[in-house]
Amino acid sequence: MPLAPASLAGRVLMTFGSDQLDDHERRGLSQLYGQYSDWLSTRLRHLGVTGVDDVVQETYLRIAPYQARGEVRHPKSLLLRIATNLVAEEGRRAQRQRLHVAAAPLWTDAASQAESVLLKQLILKLPEPERDIFMLSRFGGLTNEQIAGRLAVSVKTVERRITRALKQVDAQLRR
Repeated sequence: MPLAPASLAGRVLMTFGSDQLDDHERRGLSQLYGQYSDWLSTRLRHLGVTGVDDVVQETYLRIAPYQARGEVRHPKSLLLRIATNLVAEEGRRAQRQRLHVAAAPLWTDAASQAESVLLKQLILKLPEPERDIFMLSRFGGLTNEQIAGRLAVSVKTVERRITRALKQVDAQLRR
């Protein structure tokens, strides 16, 4: 539920801390808020921003120190720059969080742990040449050329052994 403009302005002032602003600075920030908050909200909505009221509030929290020092020459430009930076910052944070979740080990739950144990057992059943090459390829992150160089075999031999290992694992899984 969107906040009424007066209550949002009050929250901005209360969050920033009334003890940090004198009456003149508080009036200046309230005036700036009253003058541009609707404009900023509209601009952000046109840009497709979600949570506009939160972005506007945080924007005014960040502009308050500049306003208090009298350093705001072009308020619309600064407000929009701060708001778009906040939105971009939130997007980057959300993306990092998604990547972190995606990179989490797949064996964190019980079902995945059972699958992990099964895979380990299947790999251990492979003949040693296939197992070594399969492990270097899938878990060591090496290319076929790197494996061939490390084990002093041809690249074709590496490819053949990986194919054989995959076929054996697949056959075991299908049983």
